[in-house]
Amino acid sequence: MNADVLIIGSGVAALQLAKKLRQDLNVIILTKSTIKNGNSYMAQGGIAAAMGVNDHPSKHYMDTLEAGRFHNDCDAVLSLTSEAPSLIKELNQEGCRFDMNSEGAIALGREGAHSENRIVHGGGDSTGKTVIDFMLSKKNQNVRIMENVLVFELLINDMDGSCIGVKGKDSNGVIHGFFSSHVVLATGGCGQLYEYTSNADTVTGDGIALAYRAGAEIADMEFIQFHPTLLYKDRKALGLISEAVRGEGGRLITEDGKPLMAGLHPQGDLAPRHVVSQAIFHSLEGGKAVFLDISSIENFKSRFPTITKICEQNGVALSTGKIPVSPGSHFLMGGIKTDLFGRTSIPGLYAIGEAACTGVHGANRLASNSLLEGLYVGKRLAEWLNEQPSSRPAKELIFSEAISCLTKESLPSIEEIKMRMMKNAGIIKTKEGLLDQLAWLKGCKIKEWIKAELDDLSIEEVTRAFMLITAYLITDSALRRTESRGGHFRQDYPFESHEWLGKRIIQSRKSEKDGKHEQIKAAIAT
Repeated sequence: MNADVLIIGSGVAALQLAKKLRQDLNVIILTKSTIKNGNSYMAQGGIAAAMGVNDHPSKHYMDTLEAGRFHNDCDAVLSLTSEAPSLIKELNQEGCRFDMNSEGAIALGREGAHSENRIVHGGGDSTGKTVIDFMLSKKNQNVRIMENVLVFELLINDMDGSCIGVKGKDSNGVIHGFFSSHVVLATGGCGQLYEYTSNADTVTGDGIALAYRAGAEIADMEFIQFHPTLLYKDRKALGLISEAVRGEGGRLITEDGKPLMAGLHPQGDLAPRHVVSQAIFHSLEGGKAVFLDISSIENFKSRFPTITKICEQNGVALSTGKIPVSPGSHFLMGGIKTDLFGRTSIPGLYAIGEAACTGVHGANRLASNSLLEGLYVGKRLAEWLNEQPSSRPAKELIFSEAISCLTKESLPSIEEIKMRMMKNAGIIKTKEGLLDQLAWLKGCKIKEWIKAELDDLSIEEVTRAFMLITAYLITDSALRRTESRGGHFRQDYPFESHEWLGKRIIQSRKSEKDGKHEQIKAAIAT
């Protein structure tokens, strides 16, 4: 099956791209599950944009750099924050229904590490649903969506090293070939690699593993953001409690009623996410439960209907005014290395949204910059592709020979991957824990799985292989960065190091020409 543009994934970045592409282009969207089963649709938080009377994109810019611990690409951040207001205004004018204030203007909320009220919401705490439903209602006739197709291999033409398509497997296990001059990975991050997570069950690092296996450069995989407040009951994380709750006056307290964040950070409960997550983690490790005190928030149920539903479904009585919380994996700041048009190191292959690393987020994402990034990069890539001349995918292809499939028994269970990642490569890391994780990954034959043929695996087995590969990239990168910065905290190197400022860890898989040996490289770039 051929397409002018082939998009893998169905979140906000993918749908924005599809919406903005020329309508004479044949566009196919492949999604591994159903169209709405993803992080974008689940997103409770809003979209950050400097639209307030006293706000300015330069303030948004500085807040983004501060949250990212100045590891950000400054030009990328400036471009993103400058365009944010126009992206929101455009959606609003097209009919996307954002929440309004009493004066009929778009309501602006506050979230952690923002210096101004600049968070645009839809449906109270269902902004993702609001935006995705709107975009689906505006889907152009030239866009075809195919659900329940897991892409398990990128097709690379050995003649010129370009990506010219993918292999996908449907729910019946049938393999299909899709060919295109422009293949876009919009598969999201890798939150499901951890035992506690806010992420949809589909977010297993597929796009990053696909790109790495194909030879693309991967950047900054050590930077995993842990959201401070997931609903926590019976030692299980049961859903996200949006940062907007603290923006409306919610306060973190220990089980004995003491304020958790007192004296820990000037912004208190609205400190950057890594600061709050570590504080909650230390309290839980010390045997003290942590609660979000919502007693001061008026009309909580109408303001936060999604959170109310999550709590009620899990038997947490909001009448007590307290919600038990714990941190969990939330967002990946690293990913497939791209420029601001989504172009990767492989010709014909692009990555946008959370799967990509543009440098916008630095070492830690500022709250509500993720949906914004999806809107921004989706539009930019569409503008670039719209200017490209029409071309046909190659008909005669030469592919590399993959090694035969490994014994499936070497693939650990999803539960074991999640448990080990949480323990050894989670909120707080050490050299010993990371080395232990690396040794376990090598025992699972990780180097062989990176180059193994996956055609004969089931969808569940492919998912486990991709999780294992992405876990390796995170572990290897976290071991190399000997400092703490943003979402990356090393207990044995607990402070930021000036020597690491601006340095990115780039991982790539390079095959030697004779095909007999393979090198897996990691480079430090400034």
